[in-house]
Amino acid sequence: MLVFATRNEGKLVELRELLTGIEVIDVSEAGRRIDHVIPDTVEDAETFAGNAIKKAREVSAVTGWPALADDSGLEVDALGGGPGVYSARYSGQGTEGNKAKLLAALEGVEASQRTARFRCVLALADVHGPLGAETITADGTCEGSILEAPRGTGGFGYDPLFLLLSGETMAEMDHATKNTVSHRGL
Repeated sequence: MLVFATRNEGKLVELRELLTGIEVIDVSEAGRRIDHVIPDTVEDAETFAGNAIKKAREVSAVTGWPALADDSGLEVDALGGGPGVYSARYSGQGTEGNKAKLLAALEGVEASQRTARFRCVLALADVHGPLGAETITADGTCEGSILEAPRGTGGFGYDPLFLLLSGETMAEMDHATKNTVSHRGL
């Protein structure tokens, strides 16, 4: 069994599809199984790796089980790599607010200058097991650009605005296809 240190249902679905044959539970289910509420990790690191490592280690320490955490986000070149580690809380007003703020920030920026990437760092910790103090990390990126308006109904977060080099948005892909090209899948 593996605890995925998230409460994001979209991320949980993706990881379960990627790790077939392994029981993957989220922190809410892990909390029910150990009869303990697992608090959210404060994501105060300056890097995706720092936040992912912190989440994985904290959840593994509380549950006693191996924990996998991800920190991921959108890096837009015209915004100096922003929103970056602040992607989920970019506007302070949830997903729709984040997308609106991103579009406003890129208003007037030509399509050729809207290059971006999704970046994900996964961290695996098993603080009570053979890994001990060691945490294993992996990094994946997916290149694309930001559209001027959303396209597609699938995915979550910035997916409807993120145009892949193939010409589809992440929100236009089925889960299986998305998992072969996404930052998390890679």
